Amino acid sequence: MAKTRVGFVGCGGIAEAHLGPLSQRDDVDLVGFTDVNEERLSVVQDKYGAEGSETFTNASDMFGALALDAAYFCLPPFAHGDELLAIERGIPFFVEKPVNLYVEQAEEIAAAARENDVMSAIGYMNRYRAGIQRVRGMLRSDPGIMAYGGWIGGTPRGSGGSGIGAWWPVKSRSGGQFHEQVTHTVDVVLWLFGVPVEIHAYAAMGLNRDTAPQYDIEDAMVVNMRFANNAVANLWSSCSSNGGGGGVTLNVYANDVTALFTGWEHSVRILTDGGEAVEEIPGEGDIFAIEDDHFIRAVSTGDRSLIQGTYDDGVTAIRVTLAADESFKTGRPVSLA
Repeated sequence: MAKTRVGFVGCGGIAEAHLGPLSQRDDVDLVGFTDVNEERLSVVQDKYGAEGSETFTNASDMFGALALDAAYFCLPPFAHGDELLAIERGIPFFVEKPVNLYVEQAEEIAAAARENDVMSAIGYMNRYRAGIQRVRGMLRSDPGIMAYGGWIGGTPRGSGGSGIGAWWPVKSRSGGQFHEQVTHTVDVVLWLFGVPVEIHAYAAMGLNRDTAPQYDIEDAMVVNMRFANNAVANLWSSCSSNGGGGGVTLNVYANDVTALFTGWEHSVRILTDGGEAVEEIPGEGDIFAIEDDHFIRAVSTGDRSLIQGTYDDGVTAIRVTLAADESFKTGRPVSLA
């Protein structure tokens, strides 16, 4: 069996969500690992690396040294750009969300991938969930009219060392909770409703207590969206709610269909006939393995239809989340028409 040779740029926590499933596959060899943290590199290589795998502290060195069939980029929002190294070599690439903190750089990467016809995939794993696929199919004949939901969590505390705590609470590195975390909910809404034509956002700041010392992101945000067909959505975030009762939710309402998603796994209750008919679809716990399977099979067969979200979709998502950022800063709606 010919194995797909995979290299990773970024070997932190989200990378492990992919490294675990990929390392269990008979058709994949994890041959290259790049990270600025050499101690982390050693741990990841020992745990997941194929025989003869190599580690690097610079992505350019990895792409120059190894013959790769695919590359994964699992990086904080501020640290992207090396995707161009894969594109230059025609290597299919997978990018964890959000794809960037800077729209111009993301658009440059997207344009290069299109011009060189390089396969891409984006880490919006919820697109592969059976419940979301089911609701999307129902909304084709009964379009969504309203959606509301988001992510409610607690206060980030501690210095964070060199891991996620070192960058997630820092606006110039993560872009804030709505950009970095609620991007998953944004993407689901985009997939179900289309791209909004207008964004209007408000943010709460200065109310969160006992935060990490480097904390300067918004405490909470509410974002209103209007779509071309006049459907609307209201999404929200909070990283300041420590009393409980939070989590991930998304409610979708059409004329005849109501879909109530709950939890990170996006289990869904679908109501029709005035609530008399109920369909329940549990969310998949192994969603990263499912997502990776689609990407690896697309790489090995060349069948791009297996991929549910491309890098271009990732650029669309950050255009929305960064428009929300612009709106709350200026106090005015932002047009995306």
